Amino acid sequence: MALATSSTALSSLPVREIPSRKLFPGKPRTTCLNLMQPARTRLNATKGLSSVCEPLPPDRPLWFPGSSPPEWLDGSLPGDFGFDPLGLGSDPELLKWFAQAELMHSRWAMLAVAGILIPEWLEGLGFIENFSWYDAGSREYFADHTTLFVVQLILMGWAEGRRWADIINPGCVDMELKVPHKKNPKMDVGYPGGFWFDPLFWGRGSPEPVMVLRTKEIKNGRLAMLAFVGFWFQAIYTGEGPIENLMAHIADPGHCNIFSAFTSH
Repeated sequence: MALATSSTALSSLPVREIPSRKLFPGKPRTTCLNLMQPARTRLNATKGLSSVCEPLPPDRPLWFPGSSPPEWLDGSLPGDFGFDPLGLGSDPELLKWFAQAELMHSRWAMLAVAGILIPEWLEGLGFIENFSWYDAGSREYFADHTTLFVVQLILMGWAEGRRWADIINPGCVDMELKVPHKKNPKMDVGYPGGFWFDPLFWGRGSPEPVMVLRTKEIKNGRLAMLAFVGFWFQAIYTGEGPIENLMAHIADPGHCNIFSAFTSH
């Protein structure tokens, strides 16, 4: 049901690769977000020194066609479609934090959705028995819950601690392989890259495709966050997984849909 009802309004917006020469003829190239670069004005809240990706053009697709985006959303953030009706990003420092928070929540949501759909699919094929993501925390595993919690706390604390250190002092956790006579690229906060996180070097090269990839990531992450909310709602209401609900919806879309949650049986 969630897969059928969470439309791809966020992910269906087009992303165009725009040659940098056509953006602002005769002006220096504007650049993508550098989360730690102090901003002097609200108008230039997202301008930084990073040359990793190219901003979207002024005529980029907007969440509401024909509207005017706020001045602090200038297209230099991946996935920027001018949506900030409450003006939460008007403060440059808050905008940096919100961008990082959304990026991390998106990645966690994509992992969560994959961790729900794949095991349920494997259960349908007979490789897993009695799978339920909703009460996974009450199941018995190879170690007791306290041990698993402590190990997870240490590993996640180490990773998040290093990310926080990179926010405070950008570049201090660089794990790029050091090769003689080779200048390593400068990484953006939130995009570690390098040999360990980008072995195929997709995050390097010309700025336009990098911006396209980052925009696709944040769009898929937003859709994953919506999908997870749908999964959670379904589990409470139907007691079944998302694939089971999807199959029920396909079999009887007139009765098995989101509106059935608000009607009496």
